Amino acid sequence: PRVCVVGSGPAGFYTAQHILKHHGGAQVDIYEKLPVPFGLVRFGVAPDHPEVKNVTNTFTQTARSERCAYYGNVTVGRDVTVAELQQAYHAVVLSYGAEGNRVLGIPGEKLCGVHSARAFVGWYNGLPENQELKPDLSCETAVILGHGNVALDVARILLSPLQLLRKTDITASSLAALACSKVKRVWLVGRRGPLQVAFTIKELREMINLPGTRPVLSPADFTGLENAIKDAPRPRKRLTELMIRTALEKAGEKTLEVQAAAPREWGLKFQRSPQEMLPSADGTRVRGVRMALTRLEGSGDSARAIPTEDVEELECGLVLSSIGYQSLPLDPAVPFDAQRGVIPNSSGRVQGVPGLYCSGWVKRGPTGVIITTMNDSFDTAQSVLEDLQVGTLDVSTSREGFGAVESILRSRGVRPVSFSDWEKIDAAEVARGKAAGKPREKIVDPQEMLQLIGH
Repeated sequence: PRVCVVGSGPAGFYTAQHILKHHGGAQVDIYEKLPVPFGLVRFGVAPDHPEVKNVTNTFTQTARSERCAYYGNVTVGRDVTVAELQQAYHAVVLSYGAEGNRVLGIPGEKLCGVHSARAFVGWYNGLPENQELKPDLSCETAVILGHGNVALDVARILLSPLQLLRKTDITASSLAALACSKVKRVWLVGRRGPLQVAFTIKELREMINLPGTRPVLSPADFTGLENAIKDAPRPRKRLTELMIRTALEKAGEKTLEVQAAAPREWGLKFQRSPQEMLPSADGTRVRGVRMALTRLEGSGDSARAIPTEDVEELECGLVLSSIGYQSLPLDPAVPFDAQRGVIPNSSGRVQGVPGLYCSGWVKRGPTGVIITTMNDSFDTAQSVLEDLQVGTLDVSTSREGFGAVESILRSRGVRPVSFSDWEKIDAAEVARGKAAGKPREKIVDPQEMLQLIGH
């Protein structure tokens, strides 16, 4: 059987890995629109979290298998259609992730100084499409809308001492911009309360312990919460306890002195719903956010934030909206639930299209960490294997796989990048990084990547 996987992030690689491991004859081809693989492991994981990127070692082993091939620099939906892939393969798995971001839909969202956290993350991680971002870091106060791990990542990068970032694979241009940054205060704003934050304890602890930075949590936000979390699940309980301790801590004098001397600060603001980005006098830039205070209906994770009449303004010169990534439709031939931003499926089998599957964020929505995606991808791979076993996928007719796709791409003037091509790019990045004392210096221009491999 010939299987094609669209997207080379964790979802794509874990799907391929599981199929290769549990079917001795399957051939898996992975297509990726960028020349370089690994998706959000390369372009999403924070530069100061190198241990999370170690999964690329496993992915590299998969890609080097003689029954696996990688074709970068191929945009499915444009260079080759899903229907054409279905002609060439017995099964096609869509694992292309979430390339868009949710918008707030409020006035002023297009003002200068307002960006999605997704674009900001792409900017400092070297995602080609975000290299022209030029965020204005000349202000003292930044506001991040959202209480998830991405929001904390972005706050940490904005406030981290430069000597910490210099040792990471952050891009040279964003490091230069951060070196001139005037940002010294970051507010993380959420619609709901402390019991509904979506970040995890590891990321919160890292933020609390960030050198040269002090947390500003209002004790009023946390009073009486000890009782509310008595029966909460352990992760939620520990997370809330850490926030309570940080907010109520009558720290020793030493700690207080160190914190008072900290040049930078960050804080959490709860039950605030952004209503409008406020423009500067000349109407071009953002100067603040107007927020409605909210009241919560219900409790726990399902609590809903209802805006009240009370409003508050928060001054800032930079707003990063971190309210979630969003998958986009890839090809008119593929059903897509625009409301939920996913491909309608059951256990990864795309509804109404036999032989088409999906895994990762485009399957279940943009939530969870790499391990969540791994389990989800194994689940989809299992569906493919079952369908091969019971004959739902007819392998009696042979399919040409890449042979058929190659002639299509050639006729359209598209030259794919192989995994050994990527390894040349990788080696060049590592060599450049070594000279600068960092793990790698990412090449951010796809043209430069292609020149490097003689394309």
